Amino acid sequence: QVQLLESGGGLVQTGDSLKLSCVVTEGTDKTYQMAWFRQAPGKEREFLLAINWLSGAVYRVNSKKGRFAISRDRAKNTGYLQMDNLTPNDTAIYYCSVDSTANSGPYYFQWVDAYDSWGQGTQVTVSS
Repeated sequence: QVQLLESGGGLVQTGDSLKLSCVVTEGTDKTYQMAWFRQAPGKEREFLLAINWLSGAVYRVNSKKGRFAISRDRAKNTGYLQMDNLTPNDTAIYYCSVDSTANSGPYYFQWVDAYDSWGQGTQVTVSS
């Protein structure tokens, strides 16, 4: 069982930057890949970025998320989501997730069902 603890959300203004953290508090040895998703009110959960925990390989769906960057520090058991030039459209609950069974990999990394552990979510609100 992988346990995740997120932090770093808050209220910011348009154009600001924010860095979210996701600490793997239990099950670090089971962490194959970490991903960040977000969910805005009334919308489906949206994939942002994923990173292979061992190799550091990064997976993204398209270039629209060029303002976001994912990283991890294995020594600290922590993954990060750096978000720059935020706009009100980025307002959502942000979730980190972990795939502990290698379901995601380089082909299914954007699928919600590929990840079996989820953080509690952290609210990001961007004011205009």
